[in-house]
Amino acid sequence: MPRNARIFVAGHRGMVGSAILRQLQALGYENLLTCDRTTADLSRQAEVEAFFRDAGVEQVYLAAAKVGGIHANNTCPAEFIYENLMIECNVIHSAHQAGVQKLLFLGSSCIYPKLAPQPMAEDALLQGSLEPTNEPYAIAKIAGIKLCESYNRQYGRDYRSVMPTNLYGPNDNFHPENSHVIPALMRRFHEAKETCAPQIVVWGSGRPRREFLHVDDMAAACVHVMGLDEGTYQASTQPMLSHINVGTGSDCTIRELAETIGRVVGYGGEIVFDASRPDGAPRKLLDVSRLRKLGWQAETTLEDGLRQTYSWFLEHRGQFRD
Repeated sequence: MPRNARIFVAGHRGMVGSAILRQLQALGYENLLTCDRTTADLSRQAEVEAFFRDAGVEQVYLAAAKVGGIHANNTCPAEFIYENLMIECNVIHSAHQAGVQKLLFLGSSCIYPKLAPQPMAEDALLQGSLEPTNEPYAIAKIAGIKLCESYNRQYGRDYRSVMPTNLYGPNDNFHPENSHVIPALMRRFHEAKETCAPQIVVWGSGRPRREFLHVDDMAAACVHVMGLDEGTYQASTQPMLSHINVGTGSDCTIRELAETIGRVVGYGGEIVFDASRPDGAPRKLLDVSRLRKLGWQAETTLEDGLRQTYSWFLEHRGQFRD
């Protein structure tokens, strides 16, 4: 796209959207569009349609979503499926109505079955039962993929989907109950260090394996995928299986993650695992061979990324609410 193209980043205040915005700004894009709830509530159809009519959008990065960890998904399943479905439907359909030809939808690795073969390739989609703790959120993200594919098939749009693994980094949610595993543990280890707590209890057995990707790498991957010419993208995907996994291609146990965060934070107490708490899926590792063949791979190591994230956390600690 020309550097003066009108590119709408939906969800620009979130971790992923803000990273995409930074990436595009660093590449010299000059006409980036954003909106908050005072401009348009993305869950309300009329407001989204009006925004697209007036804004002259030429390209969309759809990073807006309601997100949260196991506790949040278990507690508020109705909000997770409803809000995500509404956002996706409104933005994708309004983009189509406004004549926007290119759009990138961001999903989640939770779209894959709980017991999918590891590493999880794109063709594992819809081949088994989902993890119950986040099934409503996963259903919404699967619907987003199928929305993009449907507008491509019926109207010839170029709407693409990327499925990131677990993300972390600047602007993450560090709420003590509603956050994902890395920010939740990072905050708890930091507070335990401050209070000289002798031990910290981590949910689950510590045995599940997870893959983690720094959000700045994710943003770079998004821009890379959007920059592929249409023929290359179509040759690497299928009309009814068009999404692309984005990850590092390597994983670690939750125990190893907790120990690394403890080391990064400088916490010297005991780490205890509460096996009575839910583990979630036993392993979630993405097969990223499709993306690597398209010329992109992650650059940030987990420990380096955690150190960068902890530095950001310390700089912004005062803004986090309990």
